[in-house]
Amino acid sequence: MDKQLKLVIVCGLPGSGKTTHSRSVATELAAIRFSPDEWMDSLNISLWDADARELVEKLQWDLAKELLQIGQSVVIEWGTWARAERDALRDQGQALGAFVELHYLDEDIDVLWRRIESRGAESPLITRADLEDWVEAFEVPSEEEMGLFDSVYRSSD
Repeated sequence: MDKQLKLVIVCGLPGSGKTTHSRSVATELAAIRFSPDEWMDSLNISLWDADARELVEKLQWDLAKELLQIGQSVVIEWGTWARAERDALRDQGQALGAFVELHYLDEDIDVLWRRIESRGAESPLITRADLEDWVEAFEVPSEEEMGLFDSVYRSSD
């Protein structure tokens, strides 16, 4: 089978397993993976700095589009909480000729919290109240939205 150009958009809340999943997918596809958390951590930028995150994601997307244009598959590990964000990535990826997959990591809030608590990696630490707010803010992909992607992978505990 020929190598197919893919854009994989990984969607999920903190603790859903995005990094572990994205690393596995990137290895399987020989794709380049983009994670703003890793870039921000390397640059000693607070993961809570929303303005910096927006700039990092813009830089990553600009580079991802260049890679897609030269035939390199890409994994976007941003969480993509909003449908509008997922729609824009999907539309632009398809316009560049990529097969666009949505990987939705759907986990129960208790699973998310257990994982976040056990890793204790963020500074400042994520609180249960933060997570509860984020669960409310997160736009769960609908069946209609998922139907717009070339392929969908959904995992849950």
